Amino acid sequence: MAGSPPRFYGLADVAEVLNISLAQVYALVRRGDLPAIKIGGRGQWRVEHTELENYIANAYKSTKQYIQEHPYSSDEHADSERQQDEFADSELQRDEPVLDS
Repeated sequence: MAGSPPRFYGLADVAEVLNISLAQVYALVRRGDLPAIKIGGRGQWRVEHTELENYIANAYKSTKQYIQEHPYSSDEHADSERQQDEFADSELQRDEPVLDS
């Protein structure tokens, strides 16, 4: 059993696995998207390893379905590049020093 993952993860561990914030994990748990249990007198949240793996598998399925329902198009690519350029321009303008007359 030395190489097997722990049965339960704390929310900080889940955040690390999913590479998201602790607040995002807490929201997933509180909304019921990610099943968890509260343990002990302090009510610490724990997510079972199998539930986390199920959540990840379901996220892959829903992402695949989204991609099938919303195919990537060259128009979308052009819009995305235009939005990135506009954002970069706005950031540059914001960082420019203001010159007094």
